[in-house]
Amino acid sequence: MMPSASCDTLLDDIEDIVSQEDSKPQDRHFARKHVVPKVRRRNTQKYLQDENSPPSDSTIPGIQKIWIRTWGCSHNNSDGEYMAGQLAAYGYKITENASEADLWLLNSCTVKNPAEDHFRNSIKKAQEENKKIVLAGCVPQAQPRQDYLKGLSVIGVQQIDRVVEVVEETIKGHSVRLLSQKKDNGKRLGGARLDLPKIRKNPLIEIISINTGCLNACTYCKTKHARGNLASYPVDELVDRAKQSFQEGVCEIWLTSEDTGAYGRDIGTSLPALLWKLVEVIPEGAMLRLGMTNPPYILEHLEEMAKILNHPRVYAFLHIPVQSASDTVLMEMKREYCVADFKRVVDFLKDKVPGITIATDIICGFPGETDQDFQETVKLVEEYKFPSLFINQFYPRPGTPAAKMEQVPAQVIGERQKVLVTEESFDSKFYVAHNRFYEQVLVPKNPTFMGKMVEVNVYESGKHFMKGQPVSDAKVYAPSISKPLAKGEISGLTEEFRNRLGNHLNSVSHTLDATQRDSASSRMALQLQRLHQDCALRMSVALALFAFLFAFLIKVYN
Repeated sequence: MMPSASCDTLLDDIEDIVSQEDSKPQDRHFARKHVVPKVRRRNTQKYLQDENSPPSDSTIPGIQKIWIRTWGCSHNNSDGEYMAGQLAAYGYKITENASEADLWLLNSCTVKNPAEDHFRNSIKKAQEENKKIVLAGCVPQAQPRQDYLKGLSVIGVQQIDRVVEVVEETIKGHSVRLLSQKKDNGKRLGGARLDLPKIRKNPLIEIISINTGCLNACTYCKTKHARGNLASYPVDELVDRAKQSFQEGVCEIWLTSEDTGAYGRDIGTSLPALLWKLVEVIPEGAMLRLGMTNPPYILEHLEEMAKILNHPRVYAFLHIPVQSASDTVLMEMKREYCVADFKRVVDFLKDKVPGITIATDIICGFPGETDQDFQETVKLVEEYKFPSLFINQFYPRPGTPAAKMEQVPAQVIGERQKVLVTEESFDSKFYVAHNRFYEQVLVPKNPTFMGKMVEVNVYESGKHFMKGQPVSDAKVYAPSISKPLAKGEISGLTEEFRNRLGNHLNSVSHTLDATQRDSASSRMALQLQRLHQDCALRMSVALALFAFLFAFLIKVYN
């Protein structure tokens, strides 16, 4: 709390606050008489440029360079575009060069562990480079009290219309957190306004979030903690946003949300009602793409959805996640549908919309999933041959019910394979072997294994490798009948080659000796030739002098 202060008299101006120690105006005037001005040459052009362009590290908001990094879904990308647009409208420069930026705006995704790992690593890098940092997206919204977020500015997923305020305060050295939900008379809204400034990553594509949140409570989902329950935007606001986009040269619109199929259930409308309004304003040559919808909320609209997906300005495409083809697993996930529901949706649309592309998602290794459960999912994939299939490893997200369930180890236990050991791993912790299918298997660094075929039990699997433990009763096979050459040793040195090489070296030696002898003879002959030439020259000069002298004497005596 700031200490209070009181004044006995009122001050008309801040300049009236003068202490006894302060210099009086007449003192300052006297001092100026003794100041000797010093002429300084300066670059006038540079001076004018600096006057108009304050330094980038200035604390004056609105002049800094900002780098924005977004992870995750199209909804998150749309939020990132809105934040970039608002910042640019207020004078900030959005840069694609992270190193030259004064502030990093990191827009996170909480769906899977790797996405959050990238987010955390980026925060660490920004701190190492002394960058100002503002955090956005689902990670800080869902878990704002994590240690690595402490002391950093955070803007919530429903507060992106206030990004300029947060950035300004962060540049001034303050830490700001805006995580509240937007409400109107107690009713939760879809989020920030749709008519905010935006910088599209692709000027031809407009991403429109038609609602935020969902009606489900999937046990593995962390996004629910960030985006909350369903909150839909009104139809007229969405149509207006689409019209504005087309006026700005957009030719493709993506509708996105956590579940587009649930749109409107909270405001008394439906997805088909919205879509019919949107297709009325799509110009000739432009297209509309629907986002992800879960099976339960599209079942009652199948007839209308088929008609819309057959519309010439709507892509015949729909993303319907199945996650698993085991009803037992779906029940544990709390997906609120069974495999038969999913099949009914897909079969109907494939029948009514010729050539439709159905994309789907699958989670492997969900807690409690058995080999039989997994095989049922494999059969579903084989049956429908989905042209677009996203397969994800299950990640236990903190705070979700699935994280507390007994986990399925990411292992292939007990499978025995023969592997050929040929290399050392990059980290020098293992030897690298390959099985019959040329899959990489890491084995312990036992020198007796190198170059051998070893039988192992596979006990763990990663993204690009497996790990194997040699079985105790297995034989170690040596494929080669000879000891391998040492590293760097020349191969192909047969006895015949060695003999030829020896003869060649002897021949080279003899040739070299002969060459050296010939060279010596040549040098001696050259020296003799030069000696003869020298003698002849001297003899010619002597004869010439003698002839001259003889002629002179004759002339004198005559």
